[in-house]
This record gives sequence, C-alpha cells and structure tokens, in this order.
Amino acid sequence: MNEIYKDKTKSANERAKDLLSRMTVPEKAAQMLQLPYSKMPRENAISWAEKGLGSFLHVLGDDARELQQTALKTRLGIPVIFGIDAIHGHGLNDTATIFPSQLAAACSWNRELIEQMGRVTAREVATDGLHWTFSPVLCLGRDARWGRVNETFGEDPYLAGELGVSIIKGYQGDSLSSEESILACAKHYLGYGEAVGARDSCDTEMTFRKAREVFLPPFKKAAEAGCATFMTAYGSIDSSPFTASEKALRHILKDEFGFEGFVVTDWDNVTSLVTNQHVAADMKEATYLAVKAGNDMIMTSEGFYNAAIKLIEEKKLDEKLLDDAVLRILRIKFQMGLFEQSEKKGKPGCFGCEEHLEINKELARESVVLLKNNGILPIKSKRIAVIGPNADDIRAQYGDWTYFTHPEPDNGSEPKRPYCTVLEGMRELAGEYGAEIFYSKGCSVLGKDDAELADADFKEAVKLAGECDAVVLVVGDVIEQTGETKDRADLSLSGAQNALFKQIKGLGKPVVTVLVSSKPLCIPEIAEDTDALLIAFNGGMFGGLAAAEAIYGKINPSGRLPISFPRHSGQIPVYYNSLPGWHGGKYMDLPGEALFTFGEGLAYTEYEYSGIEFDEKNFVLSVNVKNTGNMDGAETVQVYYRDLVSSVLTPVLQLIAFEKVKIGAGETKTVTFQLKKDDFALVTPDERRVVEPGAFEVMAGHCAKAESLLKVEFVI
Repeated sequence: MNEIYKDKTKSANERAKDLLSRMTVPEKAAQMLQLPYSKMPRENAISWAEKGLGSFLHVLGDDARELQQTALKTRLGIPVIFGIDAIHGHGLNDTATIFPSQLAAACSWNRELIEQMGRVTAREVATDGLHWTFSPVLCLGRDARWGRVNETFGEDPYLAGELGVSIIKGYQGDSLSSEESILACAKHYLGYGEAVGARDSCDTEMTFRKAREVFLPPFKKAAEAGCATFMTAYGSIDSSPFTASEKALRHILKDEFGFEGFVVTDWDNVTSLVTNQHVAADMKEATYLAVKAGNDMIMTSEGFYNAAIKLIEEKKLDEKLLDDAVLRILRIKFQMGLFEQSEKKGKPGCFGCEEHLEINKELARESVVLLKNNGILPIKSKRIAVIGPNADDIRAQYGDWTYFTHPEPDNGSEPKRPYCTVLEGMRELAGEYGAEIFYSKGCSVLGKDDAELADADFKEAVKLAGECDAVVLVVGDVIEQTGETKDRADLSLSGAQNALFKQIKGLGKPVVTVLVSSKPLCIPEIAEDTDALLIAFNGGMFGGLAAAEAIYGKINPSGRLPISFPRHSGQIPVYYNSLPGWHGGKYMDLPGEALFTFGEGLAYTEYEYSGIEFDEKNFVLSVNVKNTGNMDGAETVQVYYRDLVSSVLTPVLQLIAFEKVKIGAGETKTVTFQLKKDDFALVTPDERRVVEPGAFEVMAGHCAKAESLLKVEFVI
C-alpha cells in the first residue's frame, strides 16, 4: 500500500489523512493525550511514548530526546509534540531571555516589539528542541482581583486582539516548518478572566451574546491569523463548563471561525468534569462530553485514554469524532515538518544573546508608564535615597512563569544574570548624572502593616530619606500574591508600605514612587501625595533599568495603561468601556471615575491634538498631533467610538484603532486611520453582528478620558 504519509511532496492534509487511515483506536486515543513529564516516573513516560502519546509537556533536553526517539520507533513512528509554558520568554529555562509580563508589555502599545518578543521566545524555545508554547493569554483583565491579570494584555478586547496577533506572528513566523518557529496557543477559551468575583476557574455570569461582544473578538483575530492551537478554560458559561461546550468549540471556533488547528484542554480539565464541576459521573462520561464538544488533545487527564477506547468498543462514541481530532493534530505535525525533523534546531548560541537582550531592553523601556509628574522628573537631585521592598527584589520584578518563581517561589533556584533591579539601575546610571545613591529596604511586602511596630529597617529607611535630597520609593506586590489560586479580595498595598510612604512624605522630601507589581493596586493616597508616579508592573530582566532611565530622563516615557486602576477594591470593575445606565454613576463614598484610566500615560513633552476629520463615506479618520515640547517622543494615538442610540446597550466608549507614532520636538504629524463599517457593529440578542443605521461619534486622542478626545458625529 502506498505510504502517502511518508511522501513529503504531498500536502500536510493528504499525509495526515493517509496516516489516520492506518491507525488503531488505541493509537488514536494516545495521540489525543498530553501528559506532564515532570509529574511521572521516567519509566511511565517511556511506556506512554511506546503507546504513541501525542504530546508531553514540561520536559527538556535529553529527556525530551529520549522520549522522541522512543516515539519514532513505534509502529507508525508519529513524532511527539513537546509543549512548554514560555509565557513571557522561555522563562522556565534559566539561561533564556525573560521579557516583561504580558500586562507590562501591553503598556508599550507596540505591535512590532510584541512580535519581536514572540520571535525571540520562539527562537529560544526551538533551540531547546521544543515545539509549542502555551501563549498568548487572550483573556481580559477586567477585574484586578483575579490572580492571573499579569498574564493578560489588559482590559480591552481590541488591544488584546491586536497584540495577541502580533505575538502569534512572532511565535509562528512565516512557516511552522521553520527551524525557529513554534506553535502558539490562544488561551483560555473562553471568558476565563470574567469569573464571578475574580475567583479563578469559577462560573462566568455572561451570555454568548456578551461573549461575542467582548470576549470572543481577540480569539476570532487569533483564528484568522492562523494560530495553530487553542486552549479551553477551566471555568464555565451559564453553568456549562467551557470544556464541554459544543457551541463554543465546534460551532463557533471550528465551524464559524474556520479554525483548522487543534484544541487542547487546560490542566486536567476532563477529570475536573467529574471531580470538581460534577457534571459527569465518571471518566467515561467526562470523556464523551469532552470529545463531543470538540476538544482534540486532552491535557494530563490520563484516564481519558482507557475511557475513549471503551466508549468506542461499546459504540457509545462515534469514532469519527476521534478521527476529526487526530486529523487536526497530525496535520499540525506535518505542517511543522516533524516527520522529517522531529527536533527543532533553532539558532545555537542564541540564549540571552546580545540581539535578544537589546530587544528585551527596548520593550522594557516602552513598557514604563509615567502617570504623575509635578516637575521633579527627570530627577536632578544629587543625593537620592532608593527605598522600598521591591527596589531590589528581582523575584517581584520578574513575576510568575520563570525558573525561580513558578510554580513555587522558594524552589531553590537563584536568579541568573543579566538582570537589573530599580536599585541597580539607579546606581548604574548615577555617575552619568552626578548622583549618589543610598539604599534601605524599609519594610517587606508581606510584613506587619502597623508603623508603630516598625522594625529597625523601617526606621533606618525613614532616617536615610531625611538625609537625602529626594526619594525613589519602590512598592508593589510579590510572587506569593499573584498567579493561579492567588486571587485577592483586597488590592491595597500590603504590609507597611503605605505607612512607609506616609512617614517619608512627611519629611517634606520630593518622592518618586515606582510601582513594581503584577496588576493595578489601590494606591489613592500615594497617587494624591507623591511627586511622581511610575508604573513598571513585572518588567522582566531590564524592568529596573528602564524605570531608572525614565527617572533620570535618559528615555522619554511612552507607555500607556492597558488597564484601569481602581481607587478601592470595592470600586471594581472600573474598565473604561462600561455600559450606560448606572443610577448616579458612582458609589456614594467614592468618585465616579477610576484612579487612572485605560490609555493614560505622560511623557517629558506634551502632545496637542487638532484638525480631526472623518470621511464617513470611506471611513477614513485623520487627526493632527503636535509635539509641543522640546524633547522627541512617541505618542499613542487612540481612536474610539460611541453608538449614540442602539437597540441594545452599547459601551460608553470603545477602542477601534491605535497607532504609536514617533514625533520630534516641535513637529506636527497627521495620523490617518482606515476604519471600516464593521468597526461600528453591535451584537443583537440573537447573537448576530450588525451595523445599525443611526448616529455615531468617532473620537481620537490621548486616552479614554473624555477631555482628552476630539470627536466627530456622523450618520450611518
């Protein structure tokens, strides 16, 4: 019989179909299973490879090579796909380039740099011989209490979709068969971050109409961009687990969006249908629900294998459903060229190379957001006290999903150079600016919150502040407060950080506050009283250097917030694109607006907008932007719209375009956007996306604040 699957002149689909026709039911079931090497004895892993397991995750180096050679010696020789959580760089490898977190990177609003971040990550993952990253996260960070907000691109579906497409292009390159390309994975499908009370993995109180309006658009863009894999979410929609949602997986993703890759469940999702969500009585029923819904690869639920075989033997599950899943997996393996070259070669010597580090530095620089400056910055003081628990804490700066912060922060690994904390950055640049740097930690993030009980470190920090001309205070959160299972009810600064700020500010010294954190925290007092405020989030290797460069004025800050800051945990949610109709528009004991709004960010220059024009026939918007200062800069021009009267509630404001533009001192640029009619669509109660006739406003400006936007009214 002609072995078409071995003929590399044939298409991936032809080869996959031929190979599928030769497979037994056990071989198909094995191909649909992914198991974690780190959670099993080596002998068990070898045994699974001999059965033709489709994928292993979290295995590196010679261990991966041994498993691959075992798989290639099986009857059909189907190669294994190796997956890894390379979330912001190949961070589980201790020599890799570790980038800012997705949330920090999103502050750059820079599609090109995000794509380069993906390209560098892919090159390093491929050089490790691996094939697949479980990234990007396309969930939305609309409730900052959620533990995984740091993994998102922020609160807005348009921004998340644009940056998601960019990093997918970086991961996958021009061809999956390239030695430097890896598979991207759009996750977590669908609405994972919208869980009730920001409780990780809980039910989401949303409808499919709402999903289509807010949560599906980034995933639709990912599918259209050719993202090779999708991952289902832990939670549920309208009390139906995402993993068991045939509507979400088959009807919307595969049929409607035309997704041709494969769907992988999240960790142990199929078992969870039995043990956690209680919608299946046993593993056979859970397997039936998962396969019928459209899951193609089952992560870590080992019992799936025997359950699937039994269901086919008992004729309780249509074997065609297995065929569809396995065909998708095989097609990707052929597209990657794994049957000809099972191990990616990447680019030897690229780990942490100068080219990668420079890209990382540029992204870190563009990820710093200046939110307040009363004139103290760029800093001119000569005796500067750097104080605070996160000033010299590289674990806090990295965030999670790195070799020494995930899954547990105290796993014995030590951080490896190069990296630069805020303190180190201030010291590194001090000579260039004629400054002296003095340091005291002051307090810990997780320590006592009462200044009266302050220890010697606290008192030493206050004393040091009094002896210097200015203070750089670095506060935030730590790895123990972020990530899976780390949802927070209270987003206030923990420990004695607020007390430390008050004591230092009481000295009358100028204070520059830097927030190194995994998410927006509630800092209303600091925002009110500090002289300058910088947001650095989890800036990766060079987040501290970038913050220091911004403080000294070596760079002109250009970061913009991808997420709004609440004043108080009880004010959540504060995302900018809310629906209208709240009686009073505010809590009686808080201002109505967020502390800082989506899109905000200052620079050491100012930008003046004028001359907005909109060609409503061709949907072309133009606006003039002038740099009125004496320093070159980069402005992110943001375009929003509002539907003035609509058949369903529509957001008070919605981002539909943006462009980051370099503008020289004194220069004016006309920025033009080619919009399209569909940008102004809404979703009807029966889930149709339509553009209703009527009046609209289209706006352009600096951020989502009404006073920063120029607007034009038009009629469709």
